[in-house]
Amino acid sequence: MFGLNDKHVVISGAGGGIGRSIVAAFQAAGARVTACDRDAALLDALDGVTKSVFELTDADATEQAVAAIVAEQGAPDVLVSNAGFSRAETMAGVNQQSWNQEVDINLTGSFNLIDPMLKAMIANGGGAVVMTSTVNALGHYGNPAYAAAKAGLVAYMRAIAVELGQDNIRANCICPGSVRTPAWDHRVAKDPDLLAKVVAHYPLGKLATPADVANAAVFLASPLAGAITGVALPVDAGLTAGNLRFIREVL
Repeated sequence: MFGLNDKHVVISGAGGGIGRSIVAAFQAAGARVTACDRDAALLDALDGVTKSVFELTDADATEQAVAAIVAEQGAPDVLVSNAGFSRAETMAGVNQQSWNQEVDINLTGSFNLIDPMLKAMIANGGGAVVMTSTVNALGHYGNPAYAAAKAGLVAYMRAIAVELGQDNIRANCICPGSVRTPAWDHRVAKDPDLLAKVVAHYPLGKLATPADVANAAVFLASPLAGAITGVALPVDAGLTAGNLRFIREVL
């Protein structure tokens, strides 16, 4: 039903918790997947995909990897720019090093991949770009450098949607709330009760799963979303809809 059978889908950050689910969801929809990551070991568990290993923050290496992917597999019909990283959780943890690292990976690294891929997609008649941003780009929930970079990604997405719609390019962002992936492990190690505290902020009483994010990516990439572009879609169990704890504890 998604119209993605035999379509070529390129996914960055494919070896992470959300990335693996995105790969599986597009495979289930019948797509041909090129899975990209900086760490070859993270791609070992993925079957039935073409694998590409490169460092997004190295613009030259990324451009070379894009050229190789296009030459070997053809231009993508769908690009899912999913790679991301964050460690500086509050303003106290932000310094020049952490700022540069998080902006380089989350924003500049995304540009390094998306820009040459867009050129190939336009030459091939168009396609869909889906970027993984975050609710932190829509309101402040911590991780200041990451939030700034991912908010920049939303602005970049809108620029693509507005200026390249004439080239049959659609661009959208998914903005996940808290998703239980290995990225939470270092926090949970410090506070085993942390996830129960987090869930209290979510109207649906649960966190989104990697599969929830992946399903949104498949939808936005598919012809079912053929008139949807320039959208930042929260996949957040209701977090950005309002302040649940204010309702419960104040009202």
